[in-house]
Amino acid sequence: MRLHLFAEGQTEQTFADTVLKQHLAPFGVYLNKPVLVAHARRGRQVHRGGWRKYGPMRDDVVRRLKEDAGSDARFTTMVDLYALPSDFPGRGEAEVLRSDPYARVDMLEKSWSEDIGDRRFIPFIQLHEYEAYLFVDVAKFGEFYSDRQGAIDSLASVADQHESPELIDDGQATAPSKRIIAEIPEYGGAKPTVGPMVAEAIGLHRIRAACPHFSEWLTKLEELGGGQQASNAPAIDEAQ
Repeated sequence: MRLHLFAEGQTEQTFADTVLKQHLAPFGVYLNKPVLVAHARRGRQVHRGGWRKYGPMRDDVVRRLKEDAGSDARFTTMVDLYALPSDFPGRGEAEVLRSDPYARVDMLEKSWSEDIGDRRFIPFIQLHEYEAYLFVDVAKFGEFYSDRQGAIDSLASVADQHESPELIDDGQATAPSKRIIAEIPEYGGAKPTVGPMVAEAIGLHRIRAACPHFSEWLTKLEELGGGQQASNAPAIDEAQ
């Protein structure tokens, strides 16, 4: 199975192209080079990265579905619930579920799937953004910021207050990335490189164990290839 992935930013793009691609290959799922989501189109020029409006993203997904119409192709996303575009399908209806983030994001993904209208499209909206996964083990930041133990301890305290890192909220100052940058300002300019490396250091198996919504999506992707690793596939060491 060939998989196309639309990433909100370079952090997700790098994570998908390294950690996710390596994990899925033994399942018979081959991830193409992830592309950044479209946020505008002017003539033939498509502007990518971030998604201020839903329309350009939708048009780009639909266009790609038509370009690769094969039955052995699937399409998925890595975009944030944080700062979801105001014109996103079902956003208003899902607001009544704000107190239940898992039900809210499930409703939004269902609305998105219905709007695209192609069974090959597997929408995934991150709760509440990529940096939630790094709260699974913030001690790993010490491998990159060895002089910031106090800041790392503060981030660990935040993680301890939540049943799952996915439940760290989407406030403008309290979303996962905002909390990290508040404690480690250097991370703001290093997200595309440090973010994926911290996740890799944590290990995909630990991230999925702590993040149910992420794990559910990853299982769906694994099942595209039958859900079983090939018996002759090289083992992937995720026990960092």
